[in-house]
Amino acid sequence: MSETFSTAGSPPRASLPRWLKRNIPKGDASRFTARLIDELSLVTVCEEAKCPNRMECYSHRTATFMILGDVCTRRCGFCSVAKGKTRPPDPDEPRRVAEAAWRLGLRHVVITCVTRDDLPDGGAEQFVRTIAAVRQRCGATVEVLPSDFAGNGAAVDRVVDAAPEVYNHNTETVPRLYRAVRGRKADYRWTLEMFRRIKRRNPAMRTKSGLMLGLGETRGELLDTFADLLEAGVEMLTLGQYLQPSPECLPVACFVTPQEFDELGRLARTMGFRRVASGPFVRSSYHARDMVAPFNDAAEGMGEVTVAVPQPSSCPTT
Repeated sequence: MSETFSTAGSPPRASLPRWLKRNIPKGDASRFTARLIDELSLVTVCEEAKCPNRMECYSHRTATFMILGDVCTRRCGFCSVAKGKTRPPDPDEPRRVAEAAWRLGLRHVVITCVTRDDLPDGGAEQFVRTIAAVRQRCGATVEVLPSDFAGNGAAVDRVVDAAPEVYNHNTETVPRLYRAVRGRKADYRWTLEMFRRIKRRNPAMRTKSGLMLGLGETRGELLDTFADLLEAGVEMLTLGQYLQPSPECLPVACFVTPQEFDELGRLARTMGFRRVASGPFVRSSYHARDMVAPFNDAAEGMGEVTVAVPQPSSCPTT
């Protein structure tokens, strides 16, 4: 793999490489999931972030629930979630998330959120209430994917004390690109300190983070970031291709090949991550249960998770 990913520019969708083109699953299961989300007036990051996997996940009756509304208080360069005036947290939202998880038959529930810098606790209490509601309704394991709570350590502690099985927070990119990608309020040093804080408060808690590739990072920067995350206590890592969700978002600097993703996954595993999912369509909550399930195996070992992603009949070799 070259030192820098070299395919520059922001090509139109029609010129996406073959490995980023896939069939859209259809069927009753997909419609069931979409109707249920609509019936319960829930928000999913699948829809709001225009995730390329949303129809596949819906067809398997799964989704990543996004709490605290559908309006974000930050303007991250990569994100298509709406920005603007927010509303107070909905007190009935935790119940509806739990009801959806039960009706979908989920055994592992991923809960994320918009960033709510307007709330004193950043929305931590809504996470706590949603975790409790899910456990009471369906007994599933829970993975949280909160914001950085604007550096509020007490808010992080509140979520940790609710004891989700996995605490996930996306680093998103390398330090050099942090402000451009995540906005001026984001702080790479706090991201690392947050993971250290989680481990200090609950050493047994599973920790996870994810990076988007194709924003202009170099291989060296990625490896340095891997090392930083490991030192901070992160155990699971996801690596996926950044795709521009709207013309207003940052352009794609390059498309990383499946072969390069495979190599980065092997390097991350060799460095010490206990679970790694690396591929063009990988997202932070994609096949999330597959990543956490091996931790419960009697003969747990270190390894790379294979994420099943539909591939074209022949992939480029470059």
